[in-house]
Amino acid sequence: MAEIEELAAFVKRARFEDISAHAQDQLKSRVLDSLGCAIGALGAEPPAAVRAQIEEFGGNPLCTLIGGGSTAPDRAAFFNGTLVRYLDFMDSYLAKGETCHPSDNLAPVLAAAEYADASGRDLLTALAIAYQVHARLSDEAPVRARGFDHTTQGAYAVGAGVAKALGLDPRQTANAIALAAVGNVALRVTRTGALSHWKGLAYPNTAFIATHAAFLAKHGITGPIEVFEGNKAFKDSVSGPFTIDWSKEDLERVNRTIVKKYNAEVHAQPAIEAALDLRRRHGFACDEIARVEVQIFDVAYRIIGGGEEGSKKTVLTKEQADHSLPYMIAAALFDGHLLPAQYAPERIAAKDVQDLLCRVRIAPSAEYSARFPREMPCRVAVILRDGRRFEIDKQDYEGFHTRPMSWEKIAGKFRKLAASCASPDLLDAIVHAVADLGKIRVRELTVLLGKMRHQTV
Repeated sequence: MAEIEELAAFVKRARFEDISAHAQDQLKSRVLDSLGCAIGALGAEPPAAVRAQIEEFGGNPLCTLIGGGSTAPDRAAFFNGTLVRYLDFMDSYLAKGETCHPSDNLAPVLAAAEYADASGRDLLTALAIAYQVHARLSDEAPVRARGFDHTTQGAYAVGAGVAKALGLDPRQTANAIALAAVGNVALRVTRTGALSHWKGLAYPNTAFIATHAAFLAKHGITGPIEVFEGNKAFKDSVSGPFTIDWSKEDLERVNRTIVKKYNAEVHAQPAIEAALDLRRRHGFACDEIARVEVQIFDVAYRIIGGGEEGSKKTVLTKEQADHSLPYMIAAALFDGHLLPAQYAPERIAAKDVQDLLCRVRIAPSAEYSARFPREMPCRVAVILRDGRRFEIDKQDYEGFHTRPMSWEKIAGKFRKLAASCASPDLLDAIVHAVADLGKIRVRELTVLLGKMRHQTV
């Protein structure tokens, strides 16, 4: 068997009963968290532009758009995925050489499950597969250091999850994954230098193409079955050699994913928690701050701290702000929290936060880097103009798998993000539907999502 056929056999073999009770709960939490992020992004500029294009082009109304309306499954995957991703507030998975957002897989799997009139159990099984494939490829086949984006591995995850939701046979599934993967080798420049809207659209685009590919496979189109190990294939050209024995994989990797407490790039979470703890404990005013010093693991320094992916002191847009650790710490210290409001254009441009971010110094620590990703260690020190120094160490944050966020906290985050788009009763109905996914049909949930109102972000 080719390796993609071994992966397809894993997909076909997986059952809802194989998912532990804890993993089922974690999957439901990730669904609710992702939907809160999606609803909170309704009306934002990039999702609105995507929606306008979908409405211009049209599409057979087979799958629900969050916020109302319906379209073809691949386009629903694109739009709903854009919503999930836009705020950059959804879950993450940390591997030593790669970071990904497995919740990016929800929108395509949801569209396929609705198309197939699947049960909530089918949705959770397909989503567990997508999480497993995405996480394990991030573990064993990282591509960031080679100049490629994590959406490259994501194509395999979407192909696998959508194939499962559609009920494809093993041959169709292998072709679905191969077709999804072969044309989705993405460049890391998406997340370096002057960041653009594409940072939030890259994975939704992967979801669009991979969902389209799965439907092609459903209709008999074949793809390169040696996409992993073949001549000029993934291992040869992109990742380098690696081995995953798909016959030994389970559906439990969701338990190692983490939820964001703050609306910030994931590697920033412990440093933001540390800065806010110092503010709360010592009560200093931000105009008293001479500088802020942050020691952190190398991945955070490289991506958001001013390392190899570019300076983080020029912050003019939302995309730049939520990938600038200096900005995020400065905004959190001034405002006492970090939520979507901190990425409004007028907040980003304000003199107070722009001045303070220039006094935030980020440095990598070899000791902390060795402890990542088992921990997310950092030290944050605030030095005042009168010479007083306050500092704190962190090894994790609330939302990391060592200190998981409760269902009640995630439901509270969902309600806060979605509050302007629906009545409390409708929000409660969505919370209950997600909690009961093991007992309902997917369309019972998507009907509720179609009732959301647009807001202006």
